[in-house]
Amino acid sequence: MLLTKKSSGAPRGAQTSSPFVHSLRRGLSQALPTMDRRAFLRRSGLGLGVGIAASQLTLVRKTQAAEGARPGLGTTKVEVRRTVCTHCSVGCAVDAVVENGVWVRQEPVFDSPINMGAHCAKGASLREHGHGEYRLRYPMKLVGGKYERISWDQALDEIAARMQELRKASGPDSVYFVGSSKHSNEQSYLMRKFVSFWGSNNCDHQARICHSTTVAGVANTWGYGAMTNSYNDMQNSKCAFYIGSNAAEAHPVSMLHMLHAKETGCKMIVADPRFTRTAAKADLYVRFRSGTDIPVLFGLLYHIFKNGWEDKKYINDRVYGMDKIREEVMAKWTPDKVEEASGVPEAVLAQAAEMMAKNRPSTLVWCMGQTQHSIGNAMVRASCIVQLALGNVGVPGGGANIFRGHDNVQGATDIGPNPDSLPGYYGLAEGSWKHFANAWGVDLDWIKSRYASPAMMAKNGITVSRWIDGVLEKNELIDQDANLRGVFFWGHAPNSQTRGLEMKRAMDKLDLLVVVDPYPSATAAMAAMPGRPEDLNPNRAVYLLPACTQFETSGSATASNRSLQWREKVIEPLWESRSDHMIMYQLAQKLGFGKELVKNYQMQKVKGMDEPVPEDILREVNRCCWTIGYTGQSPERLKAHMRHMNAFDVKTLKCTASVVDKESGYDMKGDYFGLPWPCWGTPELKHPGTPNLYQTTRHVMDGGGNFRANFGVERDGVNLLAEDGSHSLGADITTGYPEFD
Repeated sequence: MLLTKKSSGAPRGAQTSSPFVHSLRRGLSQALPTMDRRAFLRRSGLGLGVGIAASQLTLVRKTQAAEGARPGLGTTKVEVRRTVCTHCSVGCAVDAVVENGVWVRQEPVFDSPINMGAHCAKGASLREHGHGEYRLRYPMKLVGGKYERISWDQALDEIAARMQELRKASGPDSVYFVGSSKHSNEQSYLMRKFVSFWGSNNCDHQARICHSTTVAGVANTWGYGAMTNSYNDMQNSKCAFYIGSNAAEAHPVSMLHMLHAKETGCKMIVADPRFTRTAAKADLYVRFRSGTDIPVLFGLLYHIFKNGWEDKKYINDRVYGMDKIREEVMAKWTPDKVEEASGVPEAVLAQAAEMMAKNRPSTLVWCMGQTQHSIGNAMVRASCIVQLALGNVGVPGGGANIFRGHDNVQGATDIGPNPDSLPGYYGLAEGSWKHFANAWGVDLDWIKSRYASPAMMAKNGITVSRWIDGVLEKNELIDQDANLRGVFFWGHAPNSQTRGLEMKRAMDKLDLLVVVDPYPSATAAMAAMPGRPEDLNPNRAVYLLPACTQFETSGSATASNRSLQWREKVIEPLWESRSDHMIMYQLAQKLGFGKELVKNYQMQKVKGMDEPVPEDILREVNRCCWTIGYTGQSPERLKAHMRHMNAFDVKTLKCTASVVDKESGYDMKGDYFGLPWPCWGTPELKHPGTPNLYQTTRHVMDGGGNFRANFGVERDGVNLLAEDGSHSLGADITTGYPEFD
């Protein structure tokens, strides 16, 4: 995608093309000017089905030829399983070709409206996650500084026994659980439920950390802490401003949509301390001093206000406090001060501001380059303010396109093991616990009995960046009865965390360390490394449990644009690996709350063992996560979308024609691909999903919505709810909406 063709000549030694190839080239040259890529590939017979069929035929022939001299063997069984890439958050669909249970090759899905048949280098290596030679193959225990193989029964028995010992001696908060943004939605949700039934809020995951600055900055600006529009919607943009995002390397396939937008006239600005591969595609590159994002953004605002380019009606109707921002910017962030702080000349920022203002709708893109700063919250707020000043939020082609990192950062944060909330960002208040006790079908008093005290039930748990202090700090400085004595690293490695030496000391002091992962992670390596003798706990027990990859199970994942996609199981669990939700269930059985954990789920047999059905876990999510609209995305609707990706428009993500899924009988007409949250009501209501947040020109039942105040409804006698005229189309309430409580 980002390479330039060096020569049009044939490679040295190239063979003469066949008549078929000549015909194909002639057809290609005639077809390209008049139809898009997906349509051409389908029409020419090179679409996904034919392409895979041809490759399968080759594989079958090779296999049959190899087995021709071995009588008695059956015919080769070739299947195609549809999954989603587990690298970044774009959500590229992949068809895995499985031959006799072995994943032999893969094809990008040409019908996917998200990746449109494209792969990046990371996605092309996907098969190695399933069949990688470095997989953790069986349970292991650290004995005498070396890992030794043990059985699953021994591992689960010993881990559960040690957990019960710690619980009896130091309470449930002495054990800490680190979850994962590599878990599916169902596994993330089940882990929060598991930790709640264990009786603690001491859980976290890397997604919550990288997401936290966005949630704090974005949710407090307009209601939801998430990407407002989508990668696809960037094709509707007239200008895009990237700051803190090197999409060409971090989210390569997202650049497809940006390059398509450029073909129709979209301007591209990249602000970055480095001249990146993304900057190489920009119409304007803004080099600035690292960490000075706010001066750059306020420098943009200076020129916007100076020239009267702000959207005055939009600000009047939907924004509070912009007059204070204007005063601050015009007084303190004049071009000379901006250049002094950031190094960006006035002419460059003036040009960028003019491009954004005169080419609307314009979108603003950021990623870890903004959020991972000590003042990341403030940087995020500044980005939001720029878009509010230009009236770019709640419109197609505009918005804050916040590119996530891992494949399920969004979903794991939405409904996973957060220390400060229950699934769906429900706070730890009494009403929230009542709601979930009802959804889980258990008695609230029983959940209370699992906690050390009612006060601990309502108190935030320790965050993943501070579990080290939970082990090493003096107990009187920790807001719980005992220090941490046991830690689970469940699909998480500490590579990206600071304080490595202290982390090693904390690991050595633990009584129990459990690593649940498809690979022996950095945690496993650190635990086995020699440490300071004074730190080492002679009674410490360290276990490695082999978990399945997402290709050895099924479930949903939420891409950065809030669309959910369903992964089929590609291969059966390899070696002795077990799915994360199976391990949770088996451990819960040993701990005495297995029946409560899976009360609402059917069980299925995998390798002769019971495993909760992922579809049933998602149905439970649908019944309880009302706050952010995880209620309409039933497994049946998501699976229908995956089978009929070609029905959804690449720019709008909407299915405009009647397309009935034969397996479920569901008609997808009107749906937006992946039913991006909020998808209100029950699945039977058939809400289409919300492609662009806060879009008032649409009815709520067509994906429309409003800002929701996230910090009260009044300030200094001023009503903070939106003024008349900013409600969504057809709304009965026209005076603004407070946040859900």
